[in-house]
Amino acid sequence: MLTLYHNDISTCSQKARLCLAEKALDWEDRHMNLRAGEHQTDWYLKLNRRAVVPTLVDNGKAIPESNVICEYLDEAYPERPLRPKDPYGKAMMRLWTKQLDEDIHDSGIAVLSFAVAFRHQYLEQKDGGKSLVERVPTASKREKRRDVVERGLDSPYVIFAMKRLEALFCDMDAALAEHAWLVGDEYSLADLAFTPYLTRIEHLNLMAWLDRKPHLAGWFERIQARPSYAVAIGRWENPGPVSLMKSRGAEAWPSLRAKLEF
Repeated sequence: MLTLYHNDISTCSQKARLCLAEKALDWEDRHMNLRAGEHQTDWYLKLNRRAVVPTLVDNGKAIPESNVICEYLDEAYPERPLRPKDPYGKAMMRLWTKQLDEDIHDSGIAVLSFAVAFRHQYLEQKDGGKSLVERVPTASKREKRRDVVERGLDSPYVIFAMKRLEALFCDMDAALAEHAWLVGDEYSLADLAFTPYLTRIEHLNLMAWLDRKPHLAGWFERIQARPSYAVAIGRWENPGPVSLMKSRGAEAWPSLRAKLEF
């Protein structure tokens, strides 16, 4: 039996749920309350020492990291394959997905999400969120989180995040001008992996960012029309955080737009 430890609006959790939905796999739900720090408890750290979600457990064996989870599921459960058939296509798919682990997730969308919206949840805590920050196990991530929570849009990490995401979106738009999906004419793990990040842009009320990227905007419309999107993302939308992201994102967009020098 597959068990997924996940969170409703976590981008990486959305990715794992999308893979499970695309492959029509049954799984047991273990939802984690991140705001309460459930992912930082001793019992969960035994499953995932980095204290992040998701973690997949398959017959007692724990697999962390969303990209690894998706590749594992596609190999362990080969029906409805999500990787290109040819070696070159597989390599191109991995060139897309490896960017997420390199800098798109932690230095890109996570920084933007906290700077725009989630820092306000931290600041509402009695200690201004300091205890939550101190419990982040990775030192570099902890220092980045501290700066973004304290300084918001004025954090220098925000400029890097915006410029990195802009480069990514331009690359995606260029690839999608050539074919329907990121790696060709077939939907793959590359498309699945980037779906939560465009969803986060939508939740942050920043879709004006795509006004000059018509191919990327069209791709996202096709993505949202897939049945897996409603099952893996729409069903799990949490009105509270989504409302926070939308309202704070609308306030932040003029400043973010200026940083991009549009």
